[in-house]
Formats: sequence, structure tokens, C-alpha cells
Amino acid sequence: MATDEEGTLADLKKVRTEITDPQIARHNGRIVKTTGDGFLVEFPSVVDALRCAVEMQKGLAEHVAGAPQERRLRFRVGINLGDVIIEGDDLFGDGVNVAARLEGLAEPGGICISQGVWDLARGHVQVPFEDMGEVTVKNLGRPIRAYRIRVESAGSPVGRTAGHGAAAKRSIAVLPFANMSTDPDNEFFSDGVSEELINHLTKVSELQVSARTSSFAFKGQNVNVRAIASELGVGNVLEGSVRRAGRRIRITAQLIDAASGFHLWSGTFDRELDDIFAVQEEIARSIVEALELTLSARQQRTLEKVPTADVRAYDYYLRGRQVLQDWREGLQPALEMFTRAIEIDPGYALAHAGLADTYALLYLWHERDEEHLDRADAASRQALELDPGLAQAHAARGHVLTRRQKYDEARLEFETAIHLDPRLYETYYLYARAAHEQGDYEKAAQMFEGANAVRPDEYQAACLVVQVYHSLGRESEAQEANLRALKLVERHLKLNPDDARALHLGAKALWQSGDHARAHDWASRALALRPDDSPVLYGLACFYTVAGEAKKAMDLFERSIEAGAVSRAWLEHDSDLDPIREDSRFRALLEKL
Repeated sequence: MATDEEGTLADLKKVRTEITDPQIARHNGRIVKTTGDGFLVEFPSVVDALRCAVEMQKGLAEHVAGAPQERRLRFRVGINLGDVIIEGDDLFGDGVNVAARLEGLAEPGGICISQGVWDLARGHVQVPFEDMGEVTVKNLGRPIRAYRIRVESAGSPVGRTAGHGAAAKRSIAVLPFANMSTDPDNEFFSDGVSEELINHLTKVSELQVSARTSSFAFKGQNVNVRAIASELGVGNVLEGSVRRAGRRIRITAQLIDAASGFHLWSGTFDRELDDIFAVQEEIARSIVEALELTLSARQQRTLEKVPTADVRAYDYYLRGRQVLQDWREGLQPALEMFTRAIEIDPGYALAHAGLADTYALLYLWHERDEEHLDRADAASRQALELDPGLAQAHAARGHVLTRRQKYDEARLEFETAIHLDPRLYETYYLYARAAHEQGDYEKAAQMFEGANAVRPDEYQAACLVVQVYHSLGRESEAQEANLRALKLVERHLKLNPDDARALHLGAKALWQSGDHARAHDWASRALALRPDDSPVLYGLACFYTVAGEAKKAMDLFERSIEAGAVSRAWLEHDSDLDPIREDSRFRALLEKL
């Protein structure tokens, strides 16, 4: 400005007109106010905010390329996720203050984000993050955890996955622990130990953990650890074994650096069965220490929390959850297992939450019986009464309230669950479905993207957000999301070739990407695998609608309704069905629901 005031102002206006403002609009941002050479912007999602910042910095880097250093406009960006106070059209509060401090920490041409943004955006926006640790800033009474991103040009680093260095160090897959017991029925227990470790490690916000469906696909296979790590895109692998004999257990575990093949940590635990929770906590802590990560106070409390005092109840809870992971044989076994867990320990809040979810799913997809919903309602209330601080209990309550179509109450429960545990995938997924049923596509997109951020390798939310973007008319984002979803489905099916849900969701993604022959093949495989499954039949009806085969779609709709229940609220807002909404058969079916 001191050298050329008019020229600088003209350049700033050009940058606003051609780069920053269009990117803000494209990513659903709202410019709250300008402050001379800066501006405050509000976004509906952290993923939108970070993508906007990256694209803006790319555009700015290209704009100044070749100009003398003294003529280069460079911007710093700070992004925070937090509560704000709305006063007219303006925003105030601690959330805004933190964003401003983060902007000051960023390098010129760079981006600085808070811990909350990193939790939701990592794995979803493919840029390398540099952990700055906890930093102290002016006028804030506490240190904040910050991460730095530097964007130099169109070729670096946008669109590249950071699969090495610090990023690789902070990623892990937990393989199913081998059952070394003489009783093969103890398989569920060894699987449960592995799954609990996945759940523990997922709470560590600095660590990216491969989803259960991905890591468990290698169960029983004699595959090299490096090959597994390469397939799952992680830098570390945890493997081990469980031997259970009477009231004694022996658990061995080894943490392996996939790049070198060296053991970073190993341990053997000979304990009483009642010590299982302490062993799981100790293993999780050892992994955190070996990877030189830091636990927050909340994460410390989560690891220390003992869900039940009776290991027999824990046994049945693990069996019930195992059924929920794959309920091809129905949900009745899950109901029985959760009920037995509660009979042994009536104070087991997680088991009550599991029972609530099971009854809600039974009502949604199989039997539209009000008694199921009443039991789900009672179980979710009991879970909350036993443990008001349990995120799973609030998520289950939100699930039940969604089925009751009490959406405002459900929203409060989901928001509480996210506050209690921002790493719980099920909350985002169920919240997104609830928002979709109301036609609140913006919130549905935000929550599906949140689910994707928590579990970057999980395909379901990635597939469903595509139709939400179609409903919003945001076709470029729908295309981008469809390509991302297709990659996830293809990787999942490589490991789980008989997953009918992945096949029918993937068939639609293939069709929308132009691969029609393979799309039909996947749809046929899904139907052959699950010819009487209501959710699969509904998904295939959506596929054939998108593919322009209305009669086949209607036949499958009728079969899906005969096989179980279908949510009318979801169906009314499903953009896949737009081509057949005026079909007389479709309208007649709608009236039956």
C-alpha cells in the first residue's frame, strides 16, 4: 500500500472478485464482515471451510506467480469449529476469537486449523497436516492444539494423500486377534477384544484408525503385514492373540511399523478375566506412547471408564454387537444377547443402548410394530438414566426419536452425542439420515461428510451423500463425491466381495460414473446374495430407477415392502426416485406406507 496504494487496492478487488468470493460461494460460505484486508466467513461444515481455504490459496498462488515479491498479495487463513453468538448479521464469541488467533499463526499463503477442524476434516480433505502441538495465544486463557497446512500451487499439495512421514505414523489398522483358546466358541471374545481396541484408538483424535470392516477382512488370511498396511493405507499394524481358559486370559499384542517391519512395541498380559478392561486400556496407552501421541483429559477418562463390573455381561454384549455388525441372519440374536447382558448387569448402559438400536432397526426395516418402538424407547431412556454422559446412549435416543418423527428432540440428542464424543461415527450417520428424512439436505450433507471424516475408509456415508448433493443441485460436488464413494466401495469389495449392501450402493456409483455394464453386474450379484432382504431390495430399486428401468424398479419396491418395512419419510426425500414419482404404482405403494 505504501508503494502503490491504488494498484494494490485494484489488485485486492480483483482477487476478491475472481478468487476468494467465488470460492466462498461455491463452498456454501457466508461473508459475515470484512475488516479492510481481511474477512470473517461462516460455513455449514468444516470440510467446506477447509476445501474453500485450500482452493483459495491455490488460486492466489497462481495469481501472484511471476510477480515481483513486493507485489505479491499473500493471505493467511485460520479455521476454527466452535460456538458463536449471533447478533444481527454479525458473529461474536470465543469461537471467532480462536479463529482469529489461528489466522495469526498461519504462514503467508498457508492455513492453520484447530483440533476440532482436524478431527472432522482429516482423511476427507487430502492435504498433509503438520501438528504444531499446543500453542499459547494472546487473550486466550488456555493453550489450543493447532495444525498447519501450506499450499504453494495447483500441483502441491492439493489432491495428494499424505501417506508418509508424520501422517503415516499416525495411522493404524487393528487386525482381528487370533483365538488361541481350545474352545472355538471363544472366537467372538477375541474378535471383541480387537473391536474394543479399535473403539479405544478411534477416540484418539491424532490417530487415523482403519475401520473394522476393512481390517477384519484379513481375518484368517496369511498375508504379509506390509501388504495389509499398503492395502489399508496405514503406517502401523497391531496384531495379537487371545487365549482364554476358565477365569484366566493371556493376551499378546505387537505394534509393527509397516515401512520397516520392526516392532514398535509388544506386550504379553497374563491376567484374570475380570481384568480384561484394564488390559485393553493398557494396550491402547502403550500404542499411544509408542506413536508419540498425546491424550487429552477427555480421552484419558474414556480409556479409564469401565463399562460393566461383570465380564459375563460383557461376553453377551460382545455377541450382540457382533450380530449388529452383520445382521444377514436377522436381528433376533442381537436382541437376545443384549437382553442377557442386561439381566446379568441391569446397570450396563451400553447394553441398553445396543438394545434400543436393535429394536429401532427392527422397526425400520423389518416389522412396523409399535411394540418394537416402545421397547426401543424404554431401552434408550434407561441407557441415558444410567449414564447421562454416554455418547452412545444419546445417539441411540436420537435414533429412537427419529423413528418417532420427533426430529427436534432427536437433533438435541445427536448434538449432545457429538459434544460428548466427536469421534463416534454412528452419531453422524444417524443424524444425517434423520436430517434427510426431514428434507434438511444441508444438515444431511454436513453430517454425512462428518461421518466420512471420522471414518475415511467407510463407504456407506460416502455413497449416501452423493444423492444429497443431487437434491441440493450441487452437481459438481455430487460427481466428486461419487468418484470418492466408488473408490471406497471398490476397496471394500476387494476385501469383502459378498457384501450385498456395498454391491448395490456401488452399482449406483458405477452407473453414475458411466460404467453401466459393471453396474448391472454388481446389482445382479447383490440380488442373488440377498433376494429377500428389505434394505437391499430397496437399494436395488433405487439403482434401477437411476438406470431408467422403471418397471424393474417398481417390482423391487413391492418386494422390499413385502419383505419388511421401508421409511416413508426417507422415500419422500430420496432424489434417486424422482424419475418415478408420478408413476401410478409408485403413488399407490406410497399410500400403503
